Amino acid sequence: MKKIILSTLLSGFIYAGGLFSIGHKNISVTAGTDTAYGNTYSVLGVTGHYFIVDYLSVGLSFKSWLGNDPSINEFTIPVTAHIPIEGMPVIPYVGAFYSRTIMGSDAQYNYNSYDSYGGRVGVSMQTGNGTYVSIGWTQEINEDGDEVTSRGYPEVSAGISF
Repeated sequence: MKKIILSTLLSGFIYAGGLFSIGHKNISVTAGTDTAYGNTYSVLGVTGHYFIVDYLSVGLSFKSWLGNDPSINEFTIPVTAHIPIEGMPVIPYVGAFYSRTIMGSDAQYNYNSYDSYGGRVGVSMQTGNGTYVSIGWTQEINEDGDEVTSRGYPEVSAGISF
C-alpha cells in the first residue's frame, strides 16, 4: 500500500516561549493526498506534541483518508529529539514512531488493520521570533499480518510559537 508520498505539514501553535523547551506544546495539521488499494484519497490529520524535557517531545497523531472506500484511519505515537549544536543555524532531529492503521471494508472485501513503525531524520531552523521550518525524511515499515513492507517519503513543516 502506498501512503502519503509528499505532504506539507502546517505545524501551528507552540504555546509559550522557546520552540523546543520543556513544557511546551505543538499542534500541527496535516493535509495531502495518497493512493491505496487503487484509490486516491485526501488525507487530513492533526498531531499534538508535548516537550517532556528540553528538545525531546512525545505526541499523539490522528489521520483520516477521505473520499474513497475502504475507510482508513491512523493513530500514531511519535517521539522526537532535537539535537542543538552550538554555532549551527539548524537543529537536527531524529525520531521514532508507532502507528496503528484501522481499515474499514468495502462492498467486496474486508481489509486487515495493520501496525507500522519507523524513524524520521531532518533539520529544523528558526526563521523568526517564534517561527521555524523543518525538512526531513521518514522511513516506515508496515506489518499487516501477511507481509512486511518498507517505504520512505519526505516531510516538510513550518511552525509558529506564541
